[in-house]
Amino acid sequence: MTHERRSAYILTGVAAVLCAVLGYLYYQSSTSLSSTKVELEAKAGELVSLTEELTTAKNDAHELSEALAAEQSKNQAFEEQIRDISGTVGKLDKLSKTDPELLQKYSKVYFLNENYTPSALTQISEEFVADDRDEYFQKEGYRFLKNLLEDAKDDGVDLAITSAYRSFGTQAVLKSSYKLTYGSGANAFSADQGYSEHQLGTAVDFTSKEIGGALTISFESTKAAAWLNKHAVRYGFILSYPKGNAYYQYEPWHWRFVGRDLAERLQDDEKNFYDLDQRELDPYLINLFD
Repeated sequence: MTHERRSAYILTGVAAVLCAVLGYLYYQSSTSLSSTKVELEAKAGELVSLTEELTTAKNDAHELSEALAAEQSKNQAFEEQIRDISGTVGKLDKLSKTDPELLQKYSKVYFLNENYTPSALTQISEEFVADDRDEYFQKEGYRFLKNLLEDAKDDGVDLAITSAYRSFGTQAVLKSSYKLTYGSGANAFSADQGYSEHQLGTAVDFTSKEIGGALTISFESTKAAAWLNKHAVRYGFILSYPKGNAYYQYEPWHWRFVGRDLAERLQDDEKNFYDLDQRELDPYLINLFD
C-alpha cells in the first residue's frame, strides 16, 4: 500500500469517527433540548395554574375583605345602638330619680298638696342664715346654694337667707297672718299654701346687713342684690318675680334654683321662668343638678 493510499484511508476513518461523535453529540443535545423544552412547558403550565390560583385567591380575599368590612359596619351600628339604648336607659333612670315637681310652675298655676315634701333636705350652714333659726334647702341643690353663698362672701358681699323651705302648714300660717294684717292685699306678695315655691325646698329669700336683715323692696339697691343679678345664673338661680311679672309684686329677694342650663337660657333670651310653657321647662329637669 502506497503512502498516499494509507493516508487517505486514515483520513476516511478519522472522518467516520468524527461523524459518529458529532452525530452522538447532536443526538444527545437534541434529546437534552427536547427534555428541557418539555420541562419548560410543564413549568409554564404550572405557572399559569399558580397565576390562576393566585387570581382566585385575590378575588376571594377581596370578597372576604368586603364581607368583613360589611360585618364591621354592622357591628359598629349595633354598638352605637347599644350605646344609644344604654344612654337612654341611663337618662330615664336619672330622670326617674329626679323630683318632677322641681321645675313645675307654681305661684297660682300648679298646686302642691299638704302631703308634698322634698325627697331630702339639708340644713343651711348657720353662718349664712340671717336669723337665729334653722333653715333647710333641697339636698341635691344645696351644693349650688352653698357655692353661691361662699363665693359672694369671698367677693366681700354680705348675703344672708331669711327664709328657705316652708312646709304646706307653715305657708298656711304665714298667709293667714298676712291676711290679718293686710287683708286681700296679702295676695299681691304672699302665695296661698300649696302654691308657694318655698314648699319645693329650692327657693330662698335673701337679705343683707345693709338693710338690717329685713325683707323689703330696698334690697334691690344693695350690693348683695347687684351681685346676685350678675352672678346667680352661674349657680342655677333665677329671680322668680322680676318687675312686671303677672303673679306677685316685684320681689328682688326671692330666688329659685332651676339649674344652670335653664338659668342661662332664661338670661340669654331675656325671659323669666313663668314666661315659658311647662313643656319648654320639662326637658331641663334631667340636667337640673349637673
